[in-house]
Amino acid sequence: QDLLKNLTMHIAAANPDYVRREEVPEDLLERERTIYLDQAKASGKPEKILDKIVEGKLNKFYQMICLLEQQYVKDTNMTVEEYVKAAIGKLGENIIVKRFTRYVLGE
Repeated sequence: QDLLKNLTMHIAAANPDYVRREEVPEDLLERERTIYLDQAKASGKPEKILDKIVEGKLNKFYQMICLLEQQYVKDTNMTVEEYVKAAIGKLGENIIVKRFTRYVLGE
């Protein structure tokens, strides 16, 4: 029950869009890739490292929008995925976060 309460609090505070990176639509990823590539080129970075820069920025993007990759709000030394795995160890139950719904007053 604490796990559910804590995940609910985290979702309310951090506002993720997806549970895991595999759920992010390809068109959104392509748009972000294009933006990051244009930014890297504009900064004058060498052509050979542009892909690494884009991948690094995409990983940060995933950490912002994917629940399991976000820093857990009650302990920023772990991700939500690590928190869930720790709860699995304590409870001895297999727990899988499949989806969530976030309600916002006025929407």
